[in-house]
Amino acid sequence: MLRLLSADRLGDHPRLAEEMFRHRAAQFRDRLGWDVRVDATGRERDAYDDLDPLYLIWQRADGGHGGSFRLMPTVGRCMVNEHFADLAGRIASPFIWEVTRFCLAPGAERRVAAALMLGGGAVMRAAGLDHLLGVFDARMERIYTRIGAAPEVLGRHGTGRDRIGVGLWRLTPQAETRVAARAGLSSDLVARWIARDFDAAPAPVPVRSARACGMAPLAARPRVPAGRAEASWP
Repeated sequence: MLRLLSADRLGDHPRLAEEMFRHRAAQFRDRLGWDVRVDATGRERDAYDDLDPLYLIWQRADGGHGGSFRLMPTVGRCMVNEHFADLAGRIASPFIWEVTRFCLAPGAERRVAAALMLGGGAVMRAAGLDHLLGVFDARMERIYTRIGAAPEVLGRHGTGRDRIGVGLWRLTPQAETRVAARAGLSSDLVARWIARDFDAAPAPVPVRSARACGMAPLAARPRVPAGRAEASWP
């Protein structure tokens, strides 16, 4: 099943948290050879993990980590604006959240990537978002395309396995149906999982701060009626 956890709630799920950060090290440092920071305990964390993000996590039947990604608002510090603005320009909106550190556990079921993307759509709907924004390598772009969740690419650089892209996801009913079929899950079930955790995993700090500064609050965003989708994976 899917869990949506705020950073301060990871401590309530120590196995999920420990395995998520260890699996990130296994994927990004060991398999992909990225220059990432791994601590003495084998966990991969970066500065953005200290900024109160949300984590969408696939929890296996045995309670372990099957895959995950991190969600951050673009109105605060985020990876795209600080490291990839040359590809996409600066993007800052309370209705666009960034997705990074998309990680699949070693030996993860083939459906996990689709389940995470389906969960991302449910988060969009629950939070009243227009888009998700992501940074991805060539391998992940192929995975997104294969599961029916190809992003709208805003820019790329590099070639081959070193190619990096930045793109946006919207949510359409047609794409949601395709991704749900790949995940072997119903959209209604995933929506219930996200709703269960959503109130306990409030919007990340920059979005809460934006409300205090008079920006349009997420709570004021029109909700999408049942059975419809506002935003799409093209």
